[in-house]
Amino acid sequence: MVNSVRPVKISGLATYVPPRVLTNADLEKLVDTTDEWIIQRTGIRERHIVEPGQGTSDLAQPAALKAIEEAGITPEDIGFIVVGTTTPDTIFPSTACTLQAKIGAVNAWGFDLGAACSGFVYSMSVAYQMVATGACEHALVVGGDVMSSIIDYKDRATCVLFGDGAGAVVLSPAAAGEPSIIDFCNLTDGTGGPSLMMPAGGSRMPASHETVDKKLHYVKQDGSAVFKFAVRMTQEISLKILERNNLTGADLDLFVSHQANRRIIEAAAQRLGLGEDKVIINLERFGNTTAGTIPLALEDARHSGRVKKGDLVLLASVGAGFTVGSMLLRWSL
Repeated sequence: MVNSVRPVKISGLATYVPPRVLTNADLEKLVDTTDEWIIQRTGIRERHIVEPGQGTSDLAQPAALKAIEEAGITPEDIGFIVVGTTTPDTIFPSTACTLQAKIGAVNAWGFDLGAACSGFVYSMSVAYQMVATGACEHALVVGGDVMSSIIDYKDRATCVLFGDGAGAVVLSPAAAGEPSIIDFCNLTDGTGGPSLMMPAGGSRMPASHETVDKKLHYVKQDGSAVFKFAVRMTQEISLKILERNNLTGADLDLFVSHQANRRIIEAAAQRLGLGEDKVIINLERFGNTTAGTIPLALEDARHSGRVKKGDLVLLASVGAGFTVGSMLLRWSL
């Protein structure tokens, strides 16, 4: 169990996706693929894509402002901002700095957190500790990515998978007995790094004519290796956090996994003994928005009545790195 000074709850949640939709039928015109093939292997039917020139902060801003409004506070009340993203607006300054200025959170400091598809859960665990220890009263957590900016739309192995989107939550102190965050558990296996990466653009391989010509600024993935690791570790991290809190899948009201592939989510749910009524899957509408998938799924669960105040909710994610994250909480909205 996490040792905390005070309980922490989600006090606000909001999401944003760009209006433009890219369907499987649209992708059929770009690469050698079919709607049937994509749905059968991933479960994805469409994804949202930004307009040229839009960055992650442009998706994060409306989500953040709406989450802050629901929390009943103002941007000036935010003391800490963490943005989980693989696609920052710029390498520097951080997207957290850009967002801080855009929303007027003049009293906040913060940074970006790079954990790929685990970015939201990792960021939640960092912000949770900031509020739990009293380092700040209210923390803003954003998970968002503009994956279309690093996708090669001639590579059918990756371009069918990803979309753009963002979600934000505000974490605040919870009153005694109020639903709150219970625990988190994060892991890293860096040996899996080569299986999912963007090879160029960092200090090891800066941009050059050669890196651009070789398309090394796009996502490169060993699909089979990633799939096998994600299936195994989504199950293992979920069981681990439940067991150390003396719980089983039967105690859960809702399982919210990273939305990368329907088969990964269904395999984990089966291992946990969960029926369809306890699992949220919405990737058919958004694709894999990387750090944005879990808040988008939480918002869908709330709007569809799939989660209510006091429900026991488990979040789980696996991402490039490899990163593995989980969080157990009582729903507070």
